[in-house]
Amino acid sequence: MATKKHAAVPVTVALAAALLAACTTADEETNRAAPEASEEASAEERTTSAEVAEITDVTEIATEITTPWGLAFLPDGSALVSSRDTYELRRVDPATGEHEPVGIVEGSPAAGDSGLMGLAASPEIADDRTVFAYVTVGEVNRVVALEFDAAFDSFEQTRVVLDGIPAGGSRHNGGRLAIDPDGALWITTGDAGEPSRAPDPESLNGKILRILPDGGIPDDNPGDGPIFSSGHRNVQGITFGPDGTVYASEFGENTEDEVNVLLLGADYGWPDAEGTTGSGGERPIFTFATEDASPAGLTYAEGSLWMAALRGQRLWQLPVDEGEPTGEPIAHLQGEWGRLRTVEVAPDGSLWVLTSNTEDGGDEAGEGDDRILRIELAVG
Repeated sequence: MATKKHAAVPVTVALAAALLAACTTADEETNRAAPEASEEASAEERTTSAEVAEITDVTEIATEITTPWGLAFLPDGSALVSSRDTYELRRVDPATGEHEPVGIVEGSPAAGDSGLMGLAASPEIADDRTVFAYVTVGEVNRVVALEFDAAFDSFEQTRVVLDGIPAGGSRHNGGRLAIDPDGALWITTGDAGEPSRAPDPESLNGKILRILPDGGIPDDNPGDGPIFSSGHRNVQGITFGPDGTVYASEFGENTEDEVNVLLLGADYGWPDAEGTTGSGGERPIFTFATEDASPAGLTYAEGSLWMAALRGQRLWQLPVDEGEPTGEPIAHLQGEWGRLRTVEVAPDGSLWVLTSNTEDGGDEAGEGDDRILRIELAVG
């Protein structure tokens, strides 16, 4: 296993659209060129207003995983990783880094950012042995339930939990799943390349969805369907703070990527608003120049949000408390491991990060890609 030590890179979030003139409007995951790693700043430049967690160690757990996307932990501490392009689930041993296939999820040939994406373990996984998966099947995305055998070595696809999310082909499919402390299943979707769908209450595109694990609708959803919030372009990260605050990371287009606090029934403005620009919608608590982010996975640990960045090729640390920023964003791993897709908290409290360099023909891939990283944190 390889280990790297590094210093944090505090970065001021860029707001000026003029800096973004070179950005394209094409699919943010496939057509944004990777930036050069910027020069690291000194620790004295950090402007956070409260003590924040620090990264103490980065260890390579596993290598040679094709297009990893979703990540879910099993009762014994091992993990399932989804391969977006092959529809395969692999089980990873955290002690040895060995990974073996446990089966293929039924789907259609992947294109662009469609395929087998997010995973979420049932809150009763030790008893029901169920993992939820977000997958593209034909012209729709759906959430399915996978029931494993007692050893978690194989599974059967037992039911469709939610169906009929129009797929965007190669663009804007969302795809992240998360289960909140009350047991509700959250689903992020993209606008499928059709911005007008994001505010449309009749469309599941461009939304945050909240359902029960059996497919039912929570009593306090704003309507009689699964929609929790609307006006989103392409959300690929969602997580929960210890106070119950729900956070989401969202791709912008040309101007700003976003991190939002999700509010019941709220509209987040797309396509009329992007980041801090435009009119209408809830405003984000953090924004980023698109060249610095292209935000994917998001999790919460030790007083901060941790956000994986694709084009930005870094792990962002965002200090927060009860839905409010408590300091400036801090960039880690800048340019060290390439594109980062997913970050989750492991049972031992470390962060696991999935790289994303083998997608789209592997133009960004290096020897050993893609890989899983373990990140140790310390406070004080």
